[in-house]
Amino acid sequence: MPRYPRGPALTVDAVWLDRGRVLLVRRGRPPFRGRWAFPGGFVAPQETVEQAVARELLEETGLRARPVRLVGVYSGPERDPRQPTATVAFLMRGRVAKPSAGDDAALAAWLPLRDARRLAFDHGRILRDALGRRRRAPRRRPRGVPAA
Repeated sequence: MPRYPRGPALTVDAVWLDRGRVLLVRRGRPPFRGRWAFPGGFVAPQETVEQAVARELLEETGLRARPVRLVGVYSGPERDPRQPTATVAFLMRGRVAKPSAGDDAALAAWLPLRDARRLAFDHGRILRDALGRRRRAPRRRPRGVPAA
């Protein structure tokens, strides 16, 4: 059987938007220490990306949410200076509450979208894509309302 070189590490990012705000964490460690980023991190061998994004969100913000829509997969070879990574970014939905920083996050907060600038990694691109996907998302009918 042929041997293949080890590929990029698999990571996840949680994109949670609410009423003109986005949930971000201020990174407490390099790379990008002190910069705002999405809650996220590495996928453990025993979990799915959906499980990993919910776990990372809880560890870094104390909030529970579930992934509701794929934003995209981002795999630029230089997106993380530590090593090549591929991230799966999800739009999240849950009960909105005040976050509390945990794990490697120095701070967790809901920031107005206008203040979400100079994000770590390629998170600015991910945010733009998430906003575009949200705008194009089909509107769901309330339960019990028949289709026209």
